[in-house]
Amino acid sequence: MAAQKMWIALVLALGACAAVPSPDAADARAPLLAPGATLALPRPADLGRSVEVAQLVTARRGGDAYVFEARLSVTPERVLLAGVDSMGRRAMTVTWTDAGLEVEAAPWLPEALRPGSMLADIVVLYWPEAVVAKALAPAGGTLAADGHGRRVTIGGRDVLRAEHDWNPGGPWTGTLRYANLAWGYEIEVQSAEAGR
Repeated sequence: MAAQKMWIALVLALGACAAVPSPDAADARAPLLAPGATLALPRPADLGRSVEVAQLVTARRGGDAYVFEARLSVTPERVLLAGVDSMGRRAMTVTWTDAGLEVEAAPWLPEALRPGSMLADIVVLYWPEAVVAKALAPAGGTLAADGHGRRVTIGGRDVLRAEHDWNPGGPWTGTLRYANLAWGYEIEVQSAEAGR
C-alpha cells in the first residue's frame, strides 16, 4: 500500500508541476523517456523473472514534493502498475502486455501526466542492461551502467541518472534515487519486493 501511494504521489507531482504542453491521449500513453525520444518497449517477459513489489514514491519537481504508494507487478505476460493517492483513491492503472499499453486514469489527475513516460522510466531502471540498450537504440540513446546505477544519454545529453542500493540480480528491496533530467523531476523510491 505504501508503494501504491508513492506512485500516485509521483504521478500527481509530475502532472501538477509539468511545464510542458498537455499531452493528448496518445502522447500520454507513449513511452517517452524525453520529449521526442520514444523508448522501443521490449516485452514484459524480457525482464527475465516475475516480480511483485510495493513502493513508496517521493517525487520532487520545482520545489514541490509529492508522496504516493504504488504496486508494481511483472509477469512474463504483463506489467501492471497501480497507484493510489494519500486518501486511498485509485489514481491510475497502467497495464502493458505484448498487445500494447492500456491506461486508466482518474479524471482528477492533471492533464500533463504521462503514464507512458512512467513506464519508460521503469523499463530503463529495472530491465536487464542488454534489453534496455536495445530499447534505447531507435531513439539514439545509450546506457551506461554499473552494479548500483544507470545513466541514459540521448543526443549527447544525459536524460536520466539513477542509483540504487540493492545488489545486481537481487530483490528490488531498498532505495532507488533517480533524476529524469529531460522532464525535470527527481524521484526517490523505497521498494519492498515480495516473495523472493
